[in-house]
Amino acid sequence: MGVKYIYRRVAIIALALGWSVGVAARGNTVSEITLDETVTLARSRSVDAAVALNELKTSYWSYRTYRADLLPEVTFKATLPSYVKSYSSYQLDNGSYTFVRNNNLNMNGQISIDQNIWATGGTLSLTTSLDYLRQLGHDGSSRFMSIPVALTLRQPIFGVNSVKWDRRIEPVRYREAQARFISATEEVAITAIDYFFNLLLAMENRNIAEQNLSNAEKLYEIAKVKRTMGQISENDLLQLELGMLNARSSLTSSESDYKARMFKLRAFLDIDEGVDLVPVVPETIPDVVLNYEDVLAKARERNYFCQNIRRRQLEAEYAVAKAKGDQRQVNLYAQIGYTGTADRLRGAYNPLKDNQVVELGISVPLLDWGKRRGKVKVAESNREVVSSRLRKEQQDFDQDIFILVERFNNQRQQLATALQADTIALRRYHTNVETFMIGRISTLDLNDSQVSKDQARQSYINHLYRYWDYYYQLRSLTLWDYSSGDDIEADIRKVVGNLKK
Repeated sequence: MGVKYIYRRVAIIALALGWSVGVAARGNTVSEITLDETVTLARSRSVDAAVALNELKTSYWSYRTYRADLLPEVTFKATLPSYVKSYSSYQLDNGSYTFVRNNNLNMNGQISIDQNIWATGGTLSLTTSLDYLRQLGHDGSSRFMSIPVALTLRQPIFGVNSVKWDRRIEPVRYREAQARFISATEEVAITAIDYFFNLLLAMENRNIAEQNLSNAEKLYEIAKVKRTMGQISENDLLQLELGMLNARSSLTSSESDYKARMFKLRAFLDIDEGVDLVPVVPETIPDVVLNYEDVLAKARERNYFCQNIRRRQLEAEYAVAKAKGDQRQVNLYAQIGYTGTADRLRGAYNPLKDNQVVELGISVPLLDWGKRRGKVKVAESNREVVSSRLRKEQQDFDQDIFILVERFNNQRQQLATALQADTIALRRYHTNVETFMIGRISTLDLNDSQVSKDQARQSYINHLYRYWDYYYQLRSLTLWDYSSGDDIEADIRKVVGNLKK
């Protein structure tokens, strides 16, 4: 491991902690930054990464709430106390009314254990309660009423079983959220790659502009000497002077573009504005060739899009089931238990009497002009619309993956060709500079080789950007690291583990 590599690693860690690494002539901190380091910082420090994490937190706690609804809930309710001193109307035996005075103190408490019944969608409750009533005044008295135990069932007969549907939908929703989070972190990486290569291209353009200006100034000085010796024409001299002026203008423009793109990358990575980032050209690329069928299988199995399709199908089916259940309502309420009343607390528990209630409520529309039936038809139509949309989205998804795989596999060859063209164009330019200095080619030929050199370098950087952009798009779609041959879900397990704390 070289000293330069170690220094760069220390520098990027220092950037993350806000330390100084080195001082440039303008007083700014300077540090080289690689593509891997850019992606790492983006995933941990960018605003986009924080948004993705907060969305995952919301989904996680929603899922925890759903899981809690499946478990027994213990509730304590109490009125401590209720004091009433007022008049209320009272009807006498002859039909007339009078007012009587109420002056009492009432206290009650209840503990209940409620459990949703997964199979039927009803609720089963086990309760115990105690009521105390104190009639105040000169002839006041006290009464206790106890319900040591009561078992209560609340059950819709024909209504939709929401618990059953939640058990089908919510786990899919949570898996979708997890996969969406991983894809979001990969999308953060894609954005970081875009900013990185924009800065890298701007830096290359600036370097090209600096080199071109230096060469233009040297050639102009040589040309002035040659002109005095009569070896070149006045037109060639003026052409070289114009080229020098254009090179100065190009350098000024490229400097401004470089600073603007550096500002965007620093802001995205949350790095101090006093840091001048120097992007390092990636020297290696993943040595992989992808198969469409394999990529498609991984994407269908792991991408949040597939979980999203499954969730939307279930929600459409649930809407139909709910509309059908709402056509008629039959609710069963049943309670069995014991109760006791007495003037003293102990007597309220002995002896105990049966306490039983059975109630069957029915609500069936005799004439609703087809309103409920219409709601069922609307829900069924919406389900068909959703199914059609999902089939179209699935086709587009498969097609996009096919195109992306083809572009990625082709891009490797394109990149190799661009690198070779960059090397040849650079050698041609250096050869033409030497040839011009001995007077064997014209300024037009020299300018042509310079333009070709600049374009070849820019083309190589653009092809390198496309390769990494395609690569991380494939990672985002499949949630698979093709370099290591392993999934990238380890991050989600670590994040979810932190959410539980």
